[in-house]
Amino acid sequence: MKIPKLLLPAVVVIGVIIFQSLFIVQEINQAIVLQFGDPKKIITKAGLNFKLPFIQNVVFLDKRILNLDNDPQEVIAADQKRLIVDAIARFKIVDPLKFYISVGNERVARSRLSTIINSRIRGVLGTQELATLLSTDRTKQMAIIQNDVNTEAKTLGIQIVDVRIKRADLPQANSEAIYKRMQTEREREAKEFRAQGAEIAQKIRSTADKDVTVLLAEANKKSEIMKGEGDGLRNKIFADAFGRDPQFFGFYRAMQAYETALIGGETSLVLSPDSEFFKYFGKSVKTAK
Repeated sequence: MKIPKLLLPAVVVIGVIIFQSLFIVQEINQAIVLQFGDPKKIITKAGLNFKLPFIQNVVFLDKRILNLDNDPQEVIAADQKRLIVDAIARFKIVDPLKFYISVGNERVARSRLSTIINSRIRGVLGTQELATLLSTDRTKQMAIIQNDVNTEAKTLGIQIVDVRIKRADLPQANSEAIYKRMQTEREREAKEFRAQGAEIAQKIRSTADKDVTVLLAEANKKSEIMKGEGDGLRNKIFADAFGRDPQFFGFYRAMQAYETALIGGETSLVLSPDSEFFKYFGKSVKTAK
């Protein structure tokens, strides 16, 4: 069925009006219908909706939980120590009308929230000492910050889901100074440990040297005692031998004298032929003849 040419413009106009009258709200969005800039209707459920064409327009707002990553800021602790704090927040728009009237859009809302969060962080953390802020247990402080920020955010139609500190560090100059102090302290401790180790090692060496000296003295003492006992036993044996055979004992002593005198092969003796030194040699010669 063909549309008459006279009705074609009317059909186009009707189509445009219908197109301008319909809009779809997604699951992740909520909408505000404005008429000449004034809010007329709040839509929080997803689906197909209608508005007056040309005189009304729609502003969509996100229903999801949104992240706000703050820029790092410097905080002065109660003990006047400086600290760089990097915080992150999560929020959602719970009152679209109040949100639109107070901030208008998400960009402005983020800016306002950043200002509120930074102010509360400085106020709360400024009452704590640096050691507390650098510890991992900041639950109490973060609960106070979140509660204070949420109180102010409600006036913007926003609910604060969470506020956390991602990072809390000392400024670069302070970090370097603390690092140098820590390095100096560790070097001092290392020197003390080395000195203590050297002292203990010296004591151990002294004790060992003393023990060696005592052991050597004891060994020498026992050696001399045993040597004396051996010499005594030898003399007793010699005495017994002398008592039984004086001639053999005299021969043995002469052999010892020969051994002592002739040891080394370079000894020169000038003796008369009838010397007692050749007593046994003489007998041997006569016997040989």
